[in-house]
Amino acid sequence: MAVRPEGTPCWADAMFTDVEQARRFYGHVLGWSFGESSSESGNYTEAYADGKAVAAVVPPAPGQEGRSQWCLYFASPDAAATAARIRDHGGELLMEPMRVGDFGTMCLAREPSGAVFGVWQGGTHEGFEAVGTPGAYCWAEVFTREPDRTDPFLTAVFGYRAKRIEDEAIDFRVFDLGGDPVLGRMRMTDDFPPEVPPYVNVYFTVPDCDAAVAAATGLGGVVRFGPADSPFGRVAALSDPQGANFSVIDVTTRRGEMPQAAEG
Repeated sequence: MAVRPEGTPCWADAMFTDVEQARRFYGHVLGWSFGESSSESGNYTEAYADGKAVAAVVPPAPGQEGRSQWCLYFASPDAAATAARIRDHGGELLMEPMRVGDFGTMCLAREPSGAVFGVWQGGTHEGFEAVGTPGAYCWAEVFTREPDRTDPFLTAVFGYRAKRIEDEAIDFRVFDLGGDPVLGRMRMTDDFPPEVPPYVNVYFTVPDCDAAVAAATGLGGVVRFGPADSPFGRVAALSDPQGANFSVIDVTTRRGEMPQAAEG
């Protein structure tokens, strides 16, 4: 696999107090199967779509119990150098760069407005083995109440170029690398309860958005938005039974005109 440019989303995982429930839920909603896990690896369990690694689930370490959330990792050729830029530009390191055997090196961080993310310097584990296919990662957006802090941080740390979506109804930016869009940023409005912290919303591809929503709600998931048509696909925002937010999108069903974007 070609080396991903620095700042490209490359992996996603989530901690769940009830891992078996998470396996049942995502297995049914996204069609995932799961690999073996062991206590030596902290019961870190990879998820597969059509035999390709697309994410992982893991129980929390002692003392880390809390609300479940998906963590998106960004590729880096040098996790230590990326960690230094995170610190230099107002971010907080939650976990210093740590080597994970031969798999790679990781760190966890919080951007200035509060959204948590990861950095991954790949070794034998390069990250997603599939993107944009059913069950696999497709897109992500940083939801923040303070875009004036988030935007300059992301461009400084990962070298993104920012484009503003020309829509008076929302405050949205798209960040690209070499002309390719890799991440969105949405300003959180009053529609979000104040107790909901900033977070990174991860999108997974599904062949049928309505069927995925029905499967999710049938297993205790909650619909936050949609299903709704968009120029990018039919999409819905969900929370799983343990509170982790994510979205599903059918990229084959697109309606409407693509929004215009401007530099800045």
